[in-house]
Amino acid sequence: MKNSLKYILILGILALGACSKDFLDVEPQEGTDENFYDNPTSASYALVGCYDGMQIASGGIGGLSFPVASEVLSDNCFGGTGNSDGYGFQAVDEFDISRSPADANLYENNWIQYYRALYRCNVLIQKMAGIDWGDDADIKIQYESEARFIRAHLYFEMVRLWGHIPLIIEPTTENVPQAAPDEVYKLIAEDLVFAAENLPAEPYTEVESGRVTKWAAEAMIARVFLYYTGYYSASDLVGVVNKTQALAYLEDVIANSGHSLVDDFAKLWPAASVEDYAGEDNPEVVFSVKHTYTSDYDGNTDGNHWMVMFGMRDYDHYPYGRGWGITVNPKLWNAYNENDIRREASVIAIDEEEIPYDKQDGHREYTGYYNKKYSPMIDEDGNSVTDEVGGENFQIGQFQDYFVMRYADVLLMAAELGSSNAQAYFNQVRQRAYQENFTAIPANQQNILKERQLEFAFEGIRYWDLLRQGISTAAAELAENTSLLNGGVATNKVISAQNVESTGGLQQIPNNQITLSNGVLQQNTGW
Repeated sequence: MKNSLKYILILGILALGACSKDFLDVEPQEGTDENFYDNPTSASYALVGCYDGMQIASGGIGGLSFPVASEVLSDNCFGGTGNSDGYGFQAVDEFDISRSPADANLYENNWIQYYRALYRCNVLIQKMAGIDWGDDADIKIQYESEARFIRAHLYFEMVRLWGHIPLIIEPTTENVPQAAPDEVYKLIAEDLVFAAENLPAEPYTEVESGRVTKWAAEAMIARVFLYYTGYYSASDLVGVVNKTQALAYLEDVIANSGHSLVDDFAKLWPAASVEDYAGEDNPEVVFSVKHTYTSDYDGNTDGNHWMVMFGMRDYDHYPYGRGWGITVNPKLWNAYNENDIRREASVIAIDEEEIPYDKQDGHREYTGYYNKKYSPMIDEDGNSVTDEVGGENFQIGQFQDYFVMRYADVLLMAAELGSSNAQAYFNQVRQRAYQENFTAIPANQQNILKERQLEFAFEGIRYWDLLRQGISTAAAELAENTSLLNGGVATNKVISAQNVESTGGLQQIPNNQITLSNGVLQQNTGW
């Protein structure tokens, strides 16, 4: 991987561009790692570069970015897209590269952008000690905490996708072999604990928009704990965090962060609420990857490039904009109780909403259901909302933030980890969903996991919740043998449980990266 790493590191030298909003909006700064890091102002620009790298790696690359892959892999969605397109999304959906043998590098852009973003974080963390902080020692610890959180977040996405990845914590051009997953999780846990213990304990409302908070770090520790201990059948998070500690972090968020649930679930999602949208900085958002409309074809990648994948295939219907047609599994629509307001707030239902969709002939795996939470939007005149704000193109100018962690997740994780208030936390989430039709059910493990599917549909959570219940359980839930419309013709769709089990739920490492490593990198089994 030496040649590949050189490529990544050269591109990673900090040419810092504007990233997102508020404190993240800065003028571009250029420099090298030899002359750039000499004062707190330069460090702040470098930190913006870390956020920018995260934004691109986690959501700015389009196609199979992490949010899209997480949904296609889950039982929420099928690969969909156009009937004349390649079968790359089906290869992912079905855990079967033979469906599209030419797509041996589906995740290569992800791999490159992740390591580019990690380079930025690693350089800043490494240079901290050499910066003259003067009287700004508190700023130093805050910047380091934010950079380490971002690094942990990136590695957590990567290790879940691929399992076996090179662990790089300082700039290098060496051909680094894959680390054991435990080594990666140890770094993730230590980085998040450092951030949780060192970021200011201010209510989230006192933190500049877009910045990582103590509360985000504490909530993320619990998410990592639950995934690691479930997937790897462990009792604690690599000896760094135990169950009692994970729960304590969540209880701190609940008691002291200032976060709360939005009163109406639909208000969380622009396409579900339109003019009543609660906004991207509403009290329920604990951590998000932020986007703006300013993406262009000259290297600015601030937009949400993956949302178009979820739009209705080649079709607009106010307020829903067009896209490339990843479809929703009807089983998800049917899983909701008719009194659950989350169903209509989460899913675009063609027949139920009387949408005169007529593009089935060009569509693959059409089901009549689409993702409403992250749907492109148009105005009443049929214009993309990106046009109204000056976006260059609706495909790259979507600007809806990606909510990585909501307060509802904090409540449900605390209930799952055995809080003494588990039933009350569980009820809060369900009361909002059912409103006057609410009736209490026990906050047991089975009910909590079911509630998570309904609450967090299309938020990149369901697949990982399945995997942490065990590969055999996940495989059974993901398996499909059904009929879908391909080009308007009923066609059998099969997702084999055996394929899920043979891959362990892990994804294909890009073959180009294996070649560049001269065989130091090894492909995951099943691919």
